Amino acid sequence: MASITLKDVVKTYGVGKTAVPVIHGVNAEIKDGEFIVIVGPSGCGKSTLLRMVAGLEEITGGTISIGDRVVNHLEPAQRDIAMVFQNYALYPHMSVFDNMAYGLKIKNVPTDEIKQRVDAAAKILELAHLLDRKPRQLSGGQRQRVAMGRAIVRNPQVFLFDEPLSNLDAKLRAQTRIEIQKRHNQLGITSLFVTHDQVEAMTLAQRMIVMNGGRMEQFGTPEEVYHTPASTFVASFIGSPPMNLLKTAPGTREGTIFGIRPEHLDITPGSGWGVLVDTVELLGAERLVYGRVQGGSSEEQVIVRIEEGDYVPRNGELIHVTPRDGRVHTFDVGTGKRM
Repeated sequence: MASITLKDVVKTYGVGKTAVPVIHGVNAEIKDGEFIVIVGPSGCGKSTLLRMVAGLEEITGGTISIGDRVVNHLEPAQRDIAMVFQNYALYPHMSVFDNMAYGLKIKNVPTDEIKQRVDAAAKILELAHLLDRKPRQLSGGQRQRVAMGRAIVRNPQVFLFDEPLSNLDAKLRAQTRIEIQKRHNQLGITSLFVTHDQVEAMTLAQRMIVMNGGRMEQFGTPEEVYHTPASTFVASFIGSPPMNLLKTAPGTREGTIFGIRPEHLDITPGSGWGVLVDTVELLGAERLVYGRVQGGSSEEQVIVRIEEGDYVPRNGELIHVTPRDGRVHTFDVGTGKRM
């Protein structure tokens, strides 16, 4: 196992006037054994950052260290990493055992040691009864576990996951997230996990890097990122539904964006902001009330989350809501940064 250090990491495609910068000076210290999720929308640079750690993309500037080695100019095979991709990349003509063993065979690892490593990984991943099957005989979740097993048998210092769950259906994704958490708790190998799904990020990460336009917007625990977002981008990207961000709500100062999570707004009859209800969405044990704040210079949309058993307003009804004490966030209207 090893730590990972990113120092002023830059990536640019092209040279001179045609150069296109895609990663803008990322700095991060990742501890030995930590599970880090890199999250952001499509095109934000998260996979590019992961591929630079893997050695599949050259860096334009800065340094990447794995343990005490600067790996800028090392080939992927020299970095002691193992990668799990979105597509499982299993050999269809090989058994599960041979797929997991293949990387060890080409390195001339002794046969007895190969069997020992594959059997150990298969036990961890509950694949022991499937070792003789071909990939076509497996479910999507089982194939993903085989891909993980192929990485585990290498005993790497670092695991790199590039959107490994995006081909699975919702139920299987949830199950596989739990599997990944369990395996990390067992193995304790430093891991970088890329996803565009903020639910995956919140449930898997010990800490998370939120990327936006090639820049690291915030690096912190899921609790820190959710409860104290560093910018309006983080506030709107992390959380489902996102944080309400209002420029013209009653009482909002000029030059300030006012932020409040939907679950931190309470319906308070007769006092607070007036909100004209547009629609109410049922989500099992809770509901989301979508409405427009009345009384500002313009009507801005606001979302209120209400729990089962609470009063449910009707479409077209005027309700009043009040932010809970200590739950208000303010951001600079020019930079979007937390104030």
